[in-house]
Amino acid sequence: MEHYNMNLTLKVWRQKNKDDRGQFETYQVKNVSSEMSFLEMFDVLNEELIREGKDPITFDHDCREGICGACSMYIDGRPHGPWQANTTCQLHMRAYKDGDTIVVEPWRAKAFPVIKDLMVDRTAFDRIIQAGGYISVNTGNPVDANAIPIEKDKADLAFANAACIGCGACVAACKNSSASLFLSAKVSHLALLPQGDPERKDRALNMIAQMDKEGFGGCTNTGACEAVCPKEISISNIARLNSEYLRAGLTIDK
Repeated sequence: MEHYNMNLTLKVWRQKNKDDRGQFETYQVKNVSSEMSFLEMFDVLNEELIREGKDPITFDHDCREGICGACSMYIDGRPHGPWQANTTCQLHMRAYKDGDTIVVEPWRAKAFPVIKDLMVDRTAFDRIIQAGGYISVNTGNPVDANAIPIEKDKADLAFANAACIGCGACVAACKNSSASLFLSAKVSHLALLPQGDPERKDRALNMIAQMDKEGFGGCTNTGACEAVCPKEISISNIARLNSEYLRAGLTIDK
């Protein structure tokens, strides 16, 4: 693929903390290589801002390999940018052309308050997991992988749901700021496996209760979450989540 350089205009959301009103600021970035990642482009901009004695733009990142889910940016009206099944750190500047203007914002959700600039607090997801996203295990030597027979279709589906990285793109895309796709992936991958049975009822009830407590909205099945998910988690899992919740509510011990 041909390599080229470009000049870009960035309109970036700047916000000192969750209580600050915040505003967009415009930056000119020159000689950006088409082979840079989107985050590398931000690194270049921040180096320039530091040289000028200005406050660099705060954004979240860690592995830069599409695994950790930290690189949460709303780019031109779409979580993680224009590429399908892609995280921001895996977005490359060849997606743009010379002279483009790019608008970058943080996730917009009550449950994800802005920490600073493009960094939001996603610990609400951690608390949802702590409420029930675990299984009972015996400590000691690991058992053989084939010790517990599992149907291949269920194993494959559980593996696909376990691929959720908890980035929050589903929440950012949803008009209701719902966390249903994230939660449904976490509940589904354990519900499909026999290891998840001991906490099955409590898991659905407790995790949904925690999701509501955190201030996420309800699901109205618009499908926006599935459309922007970098791991292509299926919206069909939300139906399974509802089934697990109903089953738990009907069978819970009084």
